[in-house]
Amino acid sequence: MAKRSWREVAKAAQDFRDASISRIKPPVSDISPDLPRNVTHIPRELLIQDELLITETSPEELVESLASGKLKSTSVVNAFLRRAGLAQKLVRTVEGPFMTNCITELLPEEALSRAKYLDDYYNEHKRPIGPLHGLPISVKEHIGMKGKGLNAGFVSWWDHKGADDANVLKILWRAGCVFYARTTQPQTLMHLETSNNLYGVTVNPFNRGLTSGGSSGGEGALLGLRGSCLGVGSDIGGSIRSPSANCGLYGLRPSSYRVPIDGSSGTMLFEEQIVAVIGPLSTSLEGIKLFMKTVLSARPWLVEPSCVPIPWRDQESQLRTSHGKKLRIAVLWSDAIVKPHPPITRALDEVVARLQSIPEVKISTWNPYKHDEAWEIVSTIYFADGAKEEADAIEASGEPWRSLSKFIIQENPHVKHLSIEEVWYWTSRREQYRRAYAKVWNDTATSTGPNGEPEGMVDVILAPVGPGAAPPLDQSKYWAYTSQWNLLDYPALVFPVSKVDPAVDKADEGYEPMNKQDAFNHQLCE
Repeated sequence: MAKRSWREVAKAAQDFRDASISRIKPPVSDISPDLPRNVTHIPRELLIQDELLITETSPEELVESLASGKLKSTSVVNAFLRRAGLAQKLVRTVEGPFMTNCITELLPEEALSRAKYLDDYYNEHKRPIGPLHGLPISVKEHIGMKGKGLNAGFVSWWDHKGADDANVLKILWRAGCVFYARTTQPQTLMHLETSNNLYGVTVNPFNRGLTSGGSSGGEGALLGLRGSCLGVGSDIGGSIRSPSANCGLYGLRPSSYRVPIDGSSGTMLFEEQIVAVIGPLSTSLEGIKLFMKTVLSARPWLVEPSCVPIPWRDQESQLRTSHGKKLRIAVLWSDAIVKPHPPITRALDEVVARLQSIPEVKISTWNPYKHDEAWEIVSTIYFADGAKEEADAIEASGEPWRSLSKFIIQENPHVKHLSIEEVWYWTSRREQYRRAYAKVWNDTATSTGPNGEPEGMVDVILAPVGPGAAPPLDQSKYWAYTSQWNLLDYPALVFPVSKVDPAVDKADEGYEPMNKQDAFNHQLCE
């Protein structure tokens, strides 16, 4: 039997996805091909009132209503299935013969069966099964589900199947959630956009000429259209934070080894130079907390020993301290390599102005410490095998290299095959940089403790997620505002602030760029 071409595999993948959407009842409305750039308002024109109320409710409010019996899981799940199916039809452009999307697969039969089980359980026991009872959760495709596809964005991997559910999904399932949607990711998983040859480009629901971000961009677009309220993504260089910022969401990149990662698919799975993490994207901050508290309360380190055995800490607000210590927030206005666009600086200004009105907060400026060196280190040790595994996976099907795969691998001067000794060298460079950055942070101390330890340091850095708002397609080529914190392995939370205002956010026409990267970013500002 002749091997199928990559286009035939892609067609099969899209037919499979479309068939899963066709099984939703009542059927999802057909959408006119003549769509506006901003499609976020369209669900309000096509869904019934109950579906709108459910899908535009925050996850913490939904779990409260589900736990009290006010809402049935079957009603909630079906509402999100319908809105997710609608989102698939809205977040599209045309690429060759194929439609593009945010969904790889919906799970209507399994999700509704699970929801019915949970409703029956509640009716019998008069209590929820767990803290996520009946809550629909969407999942990035490469986070494995038993018996389901696990392609990680490669055409040649489309027939790969999950041997078991990923550990993190087992925890969420036991807590009572319902998995109903699987979402797109880019070829190689190493883009700050979402573009692959199985499904095409996932675009931004607020402006379909722009990217939803990546690599968890399917989650970003789906949540941006409220086809989900809580999703599971992954992050090795900005992959949760980029779509969260581009689509107006909350997103958390936890430190490594906090959330279990076993059961995920991808290249270089067990490299330890820059460790990928799993984390949440949500329409609310409480949704982020709900995810983390649920996962860590399950003590994942007992099953996945690499996880750090530290429980979730529900701390009191640092603004309510009896000893008068102020919360110290340092603002990184620029990394001194690529200057942020005017809307980013305006958003920082707005947050700082609000914070300065709080007596218990002290604002200062954070001076970037050798962020150019940080990019040299991280972009070298991302691909210690010279990206051989990525290249092999791409070339196995004959699929073309996507533009941003070429950018991060073929056009990246730091990518080469490293010997064992070279891996050791670059890992030592990583550790030296982490120590140096820790010293910069500790040097902000205002006093020392009884054992000479620094006290009164800066508590948190407020920084841009990227140098601009959502970029045009295939133009997300500056990673350092997010990959910086992957190299340092600092936790990073994204929260929405504002939207671009063309009347206010004018490009600085007289600006003289600092370097080629800065010039490229400056010309993207419209």
